[in-house]
Amino acid sequence: MGRWKGGAQCAVMLTFDVDAETLWLAGDATRLNQPGMLSQGTYGARVAVPLILDLLERAGIRATFFVPGWTAETHADVIRAVHERGHEIGHHGYLHEQPTALAPEEEAEVLVRGINALQAISGEAPVGYRSPAWEFSAHTLDLLQRHGFRYSSNLMSDFVPWVHPGTDIVELPVQWLLDDAPFFLFGSGRTQRPIQPAAVAYQAWTEEFEGIYRHGGLFNLTMHPQLIGRPGRLLMLERLIEFIRGHEGVWFATGREVAEFWQREG
Repeated sequence: MGRWKGGAQCAVMLTFDVDAETLWLAGDATRLNQPGMLSQGTYGARVAVPLILDLLERAGIRATFFVPGWTAETHADVIRAVHERGHEIGHHGYLHEQPTALAPEEEAEVLVRGINALQAISGEAPVGYRSPAWEFSAHTLDLLQRHGFRYSSNLMSDFVPWVHPGTDIVELPVQWLLDDAPFFLFGSGRTQRPIQPAAVAYQAWTEEFEGIYRHGGLFNLTMHPQLIGRPGRLLMLERLIEFIRGHEGVWFATGREVAEFWQREG
């Protein structure tokens, strides 16, 4: 018997950071005048998210979408569809700001703006927080505690959840290996690293899943609609889901479900 819900051997989270245009606008609002650059993010919201929602519906999986407040306001119909189809919406800043670049009062303001934007969509405050760039300031944890967050998904110090000392906030660990950006992020205004074929990510992710499965950990996959949402890469994601389901005792869950289980049983 494994440690997870129903005795499952391994927990699996499929998560999507819906950055949309904020990935390019953060720190440089003048890029609003560069539609070619921003179209990379527009694709993520307007085209990729609906494709991802259809894939998840076919697979019968509920996922977690981490959404900047600006994205929720600018693409409200898209994010509303995420909520209406039963997926969790988590906090991902307002304009993809990095907390370590903000003064304490600015970080607090950004957190509240994001909460309000997401609450306008879902009717409730988010309980999960994923920082842009997966980074904390000296004030982040206190802010999360003050605003009632139940979990963070930002740190890389383990592959099983843990509770931040002195709080009741569960950390759901991430890892660059389980992120689509190192394989696929390319383009003007961001990076010029070589684009990898989808098969390379598939090999890396299946290898890591098998290792995490053996140890009974959490397979927390971070994806970005503008990257994973290309047609060929979505075919790879379908194959990955089939591969994972070929193992006994796998629990697909949202971040909220994993955190609540860990608070009770972990």
